[in-house]
Amino acid sequence: MQRNERFDSADRIIKIGFWVNAILMIMKLSAGYWGHSGAVFADGIESACDFVAIFATMMALKLGRQPFDANHPYGHGRAESLAALLVSLVIGVTGGWILYESVVTVLSGKFSSPGWIAVVAAAATIVIKEWLYRFSTRTGKKLESPALLAIAKDHRKDAVTSISTLVGVIGAFFGLGIMDPLAAGLTSFFILHIGYQTFREAVHDLMDGTAPADFIDALQTLAESVEHVEHVHEMRARRSGQYMIVDLKLEMDPDMTVKQSHDVATSVKKLIFESYPGVGDVMIHINPHDEEHEDLIRL
Repeated sequence: MQRNERFDSADRIIKIGFWVNAILMIMKLSAGYWGHSGAVFADGIESACDFVAIFATMMALKLGRQPFDANHPYGHGRAESLAALLVSLVIGVTGGWILYESVVTVLSGKFSSPGWIAVVAAAATIVIKEWLYRFSTRTGKKLESPALLAIAKDHRKDAVTSISTLVGVIGAFFGLGIMDPLAAGLTSFFILHIGYQTFREAVHDLMDGTAPADFIDALQTLAESVEHVEHVHEMRARRSGQYMIVDLKLEMDPDMTVKQSHDVATSVKKLIFESYPGVGDVMIHINPHDEEHEDLIRL
């Protein structure tokens, strides 16, 4: 998949989520208000908060698709990780707010009796948000897009929230008013967990955390399969948006000419690009095989 196709696919998925979220927000706010359900109305406020996260992700994808330039030689992919970080904070704040509201409602002892429209709104949200989660996750994994995967988790968070909202609203509908805030409070812990996971993954990428071990091992095997590559001395990889940036140190015959070594390195790079569309760049350093050499590094 070409560079523009990757970003177009991610952009298309996020725009679908954006407009579906807009419809759900209006539906839940209306159903919560007219159906006298604080839980459903709070769910609508949560959807409004999601607008901030989705809009930020759309802007990040627009920035991240720009090619490298003089001031950003590694491209602009980190914008996606920054967007994922913002999404995690929105999820965390939402979870904290729902927990606070549920505790206040339980302590006050004032429970509402919602109408059937609130029940329908909560049920519809579960179905639609779970579909969006699966749809976004499938594309996010294919593109290895941290921003898109963060938005997918946000959709799953909404689906989980709406499950508890539905249980609470049904209970309150049949006279057990306390079930509404209790269900919302329980769900807030799931939301906070999702926010923590998203935050940890975004920070991992922003801090140049290493790529998965199986990815590193597969790349090493691939590089060592190229003729004249005696050994992969060292390999590092870090994420930049939808792409991985790979550093390789190859050991070759010290008697090879510079041109021969360069040709081998180019073959390695081409093979990695052909095998892994998610790799954005491969930087290769060549060391003499079976000779003592010092790797200079200050980190």
